[in-house]
Formats: sequence, structure tokens, C-alpha cells
Amino acid sequence: MAEHEEVGPVAGPGRPLRVAVVGAGPAGIYTADHLTAAPRPGEDPLLPHGALVDLLERLPVPFGLLRYGVAPDHANIKATGRALGAVLARPAVRLFGNVEVGRDVTAEELLERYDAVVYALGASQDRALGIPGEELAGSSSATAFVDWYNGHPESEHPDLVSARSVAVVGVGNVAVDVARILVRDPEELSPTDVPQDVLDALRHSRVTDVHLLGRRGPQHARWTTKELRELGELSGVQVVLDDGELPVEDPEGTAAATARNLSVLREWARRAAAPAPRRLHLHFGARPAQVLGEGRVSGLRLERADEEGRGTGEHWDLPVDAVLRAVGYRGTVPDGLPFDDARAVIPTEEHRMVRDGHVVAGVYAVGWIKRGPIGVIGTNRSDAKETVATIVGDASGLLARHRVDPAGVEALLAERGIRAVDVEGWRRVVAAEAQRGRAHGRGEVKISDWQQLLDAAQRTASG
Repeated sequence: MAEHEEVGPVAGPGRPLRVAVVGAGPAGIYTADHLTAAPRPGEDPLLPHGALVDLLERLPVPFGLLRYGVAPDHANIKATGRALGAVLARPAVRLFGNVEVGRDVTAEELLERYDAVVYALGASQDRALGIPGEELAGSSSATAFVDWYNGHPESEHPDLVSARSVAVVGVGNVAVDVARILVRDPEELSPTDVPQDVLDALRHSRVTDVHLLGRRGPQHARWTTKELRELGELSGVQVVLDDGELPVEDPEGTAAATARNLSVLREWARRAAAPAPRRLHLHFGARPAQVLGEGRVSGLRLERADEEGRGTGEHWDLPVDAVLRAVGYRGTVPDGLPFDDARAVIPTEEHRMVRDGHVVAGVYAVGWIKRGPIGVIGTNRSDAKETVATIVGDASGLLARHRVDPAGVEALLAERGIRAVDVEGWRRVVAAEAQRGRAHGRGEVKISDWQQLLDAAQRTASG
């Protein structure tokens, strides 16, 4: 593990602020960015002696949902990784991948070794529908499906082998991504970094019909217009939409973004039906009531709902072979940290962690684990800036609070035999994925096995 370029004395105000950031997704890296960025000409530095940041990431590789949540055919969004990668290359920033707080090091040990600890854990768990039959084979979360097609090292092959018709519950961008991947011509994914085994499985997919289900009216859908339009531009895909489910006119006070979405939907509803090998059906006012089947999914019982999602008592059955729920994410935290279970976030006050109604000195939260799964990747940049402003305001007190270990957790991890991945290891993973892609006549192809990621990270230049 490379050392920081400057360490400085271990105590006193005349030294860099030492910060541990737990989570190397966008929120965590943006936090490191704001703490270590050089001031612009004519501006004073945020901190007189700067900051040194250690990023601790549970997975072997950085970037979190940017790597494992963004669909592979959205290369423009994934390009954000280049800017985040530049932050990892700074001398004031170190990466400790394959290190899990709560397993390899405790929250208390971090606070003993750093002036400040920032939790940027994201929200990677899915929310359940809470209906009968949800446990049947063929019923799963969109999160699991997204993990699979993005090559997450903890993902499993989805149970869609024999499925021809799939229901996707939800009308947000995640649901749109899932639906698009299911009906898109897999050859269009070949230039992306999708793992080879995923590409091969999609090539053999038998899915012909995908039903996208919204529990409320279309004006409440949370997709962006750009994501929505993509669905209508897929080759070999017919969009099926009943214009009776759409308001004839925009309701009073409709936001501009919602008006654009409704305009797109009305345009689709007016299209003349053209035969296509795959179909995407959009349904609104359709509340899932029960997953049907004996042993595995054979259908989904739906209840007609009004525009606000209230059930009307009218039911009908939709014959499908699989159900994927995309109804939101939940955060989780290591044992010992306070957690608001209802909101699935770390409780905070002005970005500072709160335990039992009291602010915990030196501990902060940023991103989805603080505010819930709201906003896009760029939202985390401004959130991180606000969190860093609070840390900077607290800096004098943090520097005087206690002595810190200049090595941070490095020696502790070495003593415990933890195989941490640093930025050089990450670069070796990138090189190995490029080599894997060349072997298949493609660009970079993700490694989706945890041990293979570690092996690639530890491989020497000659190996």
C-alpha cells in the first residue's frame, strides 16, 4: 500500500486533517475530491494544511453504483468514472478495497485512528412488495438482476431461463433499465463492458414480452424523459400502451418534466401498431396484489388503482413467467452504528451522525445512506460539498480532539492479514478487464468473480 506523500505530525493543529471515508462509490469519492482538491487561483485552501483521505471499500474495486448500478449501455454516465478515477490518483488519497467495516475493522477503531470518519455506504438493498407469493422461484428484485448484468461479484444468475413474459414492477429509471436490457437486441450490448457470460445468456434469452407496471397514474412515474425516450427507440421492439390510461390533458400544475413524459407516452399511444419480435407493455394504475404459481411464478394478480395508487377492489391476472420488483432501495449499516430503520438511513443533523439524540463528534454521513435513495450520481457531488463544508467548519476541534495514527488502518489491516486493494491494484484490474475483452474481440469486459478480482489486483507486472 502506497503511503501518503505527506504525513506530518500526529497531533496538533499544524497538520493535515486525516479522514476515513467508508464507501468508494460516487458520494465517497466526491467527498475525497472536495477535501483534497487544490484551491483555484486566488482562493485560499479549505484547510490550512490540507487533508489526507483513506477510502475504505467493502468490494475489491471502487465506484459502487457507478460500476454496478448504471446499465452497461449508458456509456456517457459511466464516463463519470474517469473523473472519479483521477481523484483516486491524488497523492493525498489512498484506496483500501476489499475492506469491510464491521468485519475487518470496527467503527470504533476508525474513530481512534482518524480525525473524522465519513460514512458513504449508499443504499444497495432492495425493498420488498410485501405480497403473497413473492418468495416463489422466478420472483426476484430488480437489484439482483441489475447486479447480474453489471457483473457484481456477489450476484447470482437470475431465474429467467424459461421465461417468455416478465413483469417489472416500478416506473423509475431502474425499472426502465431492467426492461430495456430484457428486450434490447443483445448484440447492441457487445461493445459495452457487460460480462461475457451475461452477454451469452442474453443471446439465448427467450423473453418476448415485458410488462412495466406503475401502481399510480403516469404523471407520478419517476423516470427521466431521456430514459423514457430510449424505450421507444429500441430496434425490434413494439411499445404497447392503452391511451385510455393516460390523461387527455396535463393536470393543472403539472411540472415541465412530467409534461414531457406524458407527451412521449401520448405519442407512443398514437403510433400505428407494427409487428416486432419483442414487445414492451406499459400499465398504469396496476397494484400488485399476489404473485401466482405453485413452486414458481405463473402470473401476477393486479388490483386496479386510481391515479393516487389507492385500490379500487377490481382485480385481474396477468400471465407472466417472472416478476422483478423495482420499488426502491434501502441502506444498511455495520453493527454498532445508529440506524433509522423506517427511512433506512443513518440519522444526521447538518451532516453529522446522531446517536440517541446526540451528535457524535467526528462522524459524518453523505449520499444515499444519509438522505435515502434520492437523486442521480451528480446529486452526490453537491451533497459531498455540503458535508465537507461541515467537516471544515469542525476542523479545529477535530484536530485538537486526540492524537491519530499517521498510518491510519494500514498497519492494523496488515496485522489481521486483510488483502486490501490499493489504487495500483485497481489499475491492474482495469488492465485485466481490457485483456479479457480483447480475447472476445470486445472492449473492456468486467470480471465478475470476487476471487478473480483479487487475483487480478495482486498480479505483478510480469504475471
